[in-house]
Amino acid sequence: MLIREQLEQHEEKYLSKYAAKSVNSLGRDREEEPCDIRTCYQRDRDRIIHCKAFRRLKHKTQVFLAPLGDHYRTRLTHTLEVSQIARTIAVSLKMNENLTEAIALGHDLGHTPFGHAGEDALNKVCSEGFTHFEQSIRVVELLEKKGEGLNLTKEVRDGIINHRTSGNPSTMEGKIVRLSDKIAYINHDIDDAIRAKILREEDIPKEFTQVLGNTKQKRLNTMIYDIVNNSMDKPDIIMSEEIENAMKGLRKFMFENVYSNNVAKGQEFKAKTMLKSMYEYYLEHINELPEEYIYMISDKGQKEERVVCDYIAGMSDPYAVSQFEQIFVPFFWKM
Repeated sequence: MLIREQLEQHEEKYLSKYAAKSVNSLGRDREEEPCDIRTCYQRDRDRIIHCKAFRRLKHKTQVFLAPLGDHYRTRLTHTLEVSQIARTIAVSLKMNENLTEAIALGHDLGHTPFGHAGEDALNKVCSEGFTHFEQSIRVVELLEKKGEGLNLTKEVRDGIINHRTSGNPSTMEGKIVRLSDKIAYINHDIDDAIRAKILREEDIPKEFTQVLGNTKQKRLNTMIYDIVNNSMDKPDIIMSEEIENAMKGLRKFMFENVYSNNVAKGQEFKAKTMLKSMYEYYLEHINELPEEYIYMISDKGQKEERVVCDYIAGMSDPYAVSQFEQIFVPFFWKM
């Protein structure tokens, strides 16, 4: 018996009846021979980890643009924290850990440079609009591997596009990632805000800390334990009303005091202006796009403005700055 088949049998015996079993996957858009040693969701996880878009997350903004310290979160470290939280919940509830991890690792692949500022800039200049969750799907379905995409399972792609607040994942594993994303960014953004000295622990309203805890570790434990205790043996991933309301209140507090703070967001207008200028430039100079993006237009029939968005959205923060300088900033020369 193949190792994969043994793993699939283990899932059938051990996982919750509400878990997404590998053998019941809706499959991929293009049929493939199964791997001898990995389940379909393990293969998806591995493909995401090895793709170019995943590696670029290490130099993409989470909240603080161009911070000087080494310990501020990036889009990659955020992704890893989401994965860790989601896997803890999945294992505790006997859900499919591999599917959960694949969704978590892929949920932000489409994020732009400079975080939500970049997303907002592209959404305003592109006539078709731009959202990072739709771009994440575009990355895995089309942009990776020179137009072939990663050919991920439908369950993983469903979890990726539905990780947003208004999303409605079709699997329990997707629901776990959707909540884990919020738990991760609320808590690590508080940590980064305290490090940046724009927030103190005592500034957080007591109505939230009394319920959730007065340290990052306590808040994480409270939220994770609450989800596990309230979702055990149920066909949904839920929090208690008290904890959910406190989490929502804390999230609102963060939007009002950190995500719109001048220190955290003081450079955003520069980032937006930079991306807008590059978008307009490349739309007028399509031939200056890298060959793989020109191929998307000429051979894949993709619209020019969408492909320009693809190129800019895929940039890391430093690369975006260097490309802007190359296009718009005069350079010194000598004979």
